[in-house]
Amino acid sequence: MKRFLLFLLVLGVGVSLFAQVQLPEHQFASGSWRFVGDRLFQTDANARLAKLNIRAPQSGPMVYEFNVRYESGIEDGHGGFGFHVFVDNVCDWASWGSGSSYLLWLNYDENPVTPGFQRGFSAQIYRSVSNSVMELVESYDLNEYAYLLTWENCAANSVPIKIWIDGNTGEVRVYDPTDPDVLDYFYFFLPARGLRGDWISVRTNGLGLSFGLD
Repeated sequence: MKRFLLFLLVLGVGVSLFAQVQLPEHQFASGSWRFVGDRLFQTDANARLAKLNIRAPQSGPMVYEFNVRYESGIEDGHGGFGFHVFVDNVCDWASWGSGSSYLLWLNYDENPVTPGFQRGFSAQIYRSVSNSVMELVESYDLNEYAYLLTWENCAANSVPIKIWIDGNTGEVRVYDPTDPDVLDYFYFFLPARGLRGDWISVRTNGLGLSFGLD
């Protein structure tokens, strides 16, 4: 099996697992996924519900850390990616939701068709109730950072993602990817406590992306 570390999991205070390990049990549920060296690619830029399920027991404080790089797509002015955390159960086919979970989502849409949906660059938090039902919890306008989304930046650079979530309290800290020391963060709370799950579901919509650590 290809060796690949997609997520750095931090369990409890000061206890970290940081080593290159085999990708655990996983499902390439939809889209076109493949390894190239130590990077994992989703190459179907037309896939609207591309999804990779990774078995990863989660409870209490967790850190999800990886980098993402743009590869193709968004010529139509729309694309997004994100991942479900604390997923209780997954399906190995294209689906709107992913069991009972929360989806952290980044979206770019020049002409949104959903009434009231943010134009341009935004972030959304969804509560997934089942594989077919999700509800929007919160939306954040990120257009002040849209200047970073140039072709040159997106094609040449991997964007570091680091998110800390305390499943006990619902607190989420999203660290600033432009901060080289990764000290500054934006925080909010999920409307849930005592979150537990056995899976993570990585999603893309209308984009070809690659994921890795380096």
